[in-house]
Amino acid sequence: MNQAKDDKLYLVMVGLPARGKSTIAARIKENLIPSGVNVEIFNNGDLRRKLISGNTSFAEFYDPSNTKGYELREKIARMNITSAQEFLNQGGNIAILDATNVSRKRRQLLSNLLSDHPLVFLECINTDREILEASISKKASLPEFSHLSPQDSISSFKQRIAYYEHIYCPFSQERNTMRIDSLNNQILEVKLSDSIPFFDQIRDLIVTDSVKNLYLVRHGETYDNIQNRIGGDARLTPKGKEQADQLAIHFQNTPLPYIFCSQKMRTIETAEPISHMQQDYCALVMLNEFNEIDAGICENMSYEEIQRDLPDVYQQRLQDKYNYVYPQGEGYVTMRPRIDRGLKKALFLSGNADHIMIVGHRAVNRMILSHFLYRRIEDVPFIYVPQNQYYHIICTQQKKLFELKSIDLVPG
Repeated sequence: MNQAKDDKLYLVMVGLPARGKSTIAARIKENLIPSGVNVEIFNNGDLRRKLISGNTSFAEFYDPSNTKGYELREKIARMNITSAQEFLNQGGNIAILDATNVSRKRRQLLSNLLSDHPLVFLECINTDREILEASISKKASLPEFSHLSPQDSISSFKQRIAYYEHIYCPFSQERNTMRIDSLNNQILEVKLSDSIPFFDQIRDLIVTDSVKNLYLVRHGETYDNIQNRIGGDARLTPKGKEQADQLAIHFQNTPLPYIFCSQKMRTIETAEPISHMQQDYCALVMLNEFNEIDAGICENMSYEEIQRDLPDVYQQRLQDKYNYVYPQGEGYVTMRPRIDRGLKKALFLSGNADHIMIVGHRAVNRMILSHFLYRRIEDVPFIYVPQNQYYHIICTQQKKLFELKSIDLVPG
């Protein structure tokens, strides 16, 4: 193959709706462009909304037996196929065709018409029912559903998925395919019959947690903090509420479409003012995965009380804080899977948002930081997590940034 052919690629997204296809496509584009790779996305849904003035959000538009709807969808697919060809012929490197493409017939059409350069089908899979429900709710809140009630929007979108499930066919004869778990960023299966340009970079992007701007905040001061008590569900003190209000003012001009917190009152009370101060819509999502470490029999005790009343517990934890597990509770080592799961949820649901925030607890935020920032596991329980500062994290293929920033206090 000559070089002109080697540096051009059709990347065709595959998967049922709400499985993260557009997020993966956008991540690939935004991370490869700084490397000098010319990437463009051709999204069938975007083109449909642009060209068809009528309402195409109703589920029956996607019914395979709806001849008119089928013809319109085929027309849009062919238009994007032509645009993708023109893009590569005019100097582009990677043309990403973003649509469901779940039928064998559609994939055969793509293979036949896009035979001038290598083509890879990339299927996004997510079988997590809880995340899927949340993703469907997010999709059903798009402007095209604004004429429907939230319940009807969700019902309509689920029916759309059912129609696509009816025509879904797994890979069989396709030459180059990848199947990925889009929630956990795992490659499930790869079959490559051709030499694929940019494959190493794309593979790295798929398996890496990527975030443009993550603001990791600890809840404000609580009554238990004053008494040095652990666990529990204490509320914020007046000082803690003031800290939350200062955070809200500090971030009021930073667009936060998503703020994630735990199900504990102290993180909710910290997150709510920040959400309310946002100029645009901000979803506050409470995840039990971000709840503070469960101290078991030591819940609501102070460290002084543990040292006095449970000296064996105190000493054993002192010797190995990371691996120690509270009786009837958790330890850092056992909470890692749920923290990782919560982080995967947050990144998946926030899609390709420029800015997101997590309002967590001290141990939780230590675990999140260690997910992005290499630390020896024995050092994780000692990461500094103050209540009057926050961490700003950027993690992309080109840039890794971890900075501890102060809150701009407002007089008065």
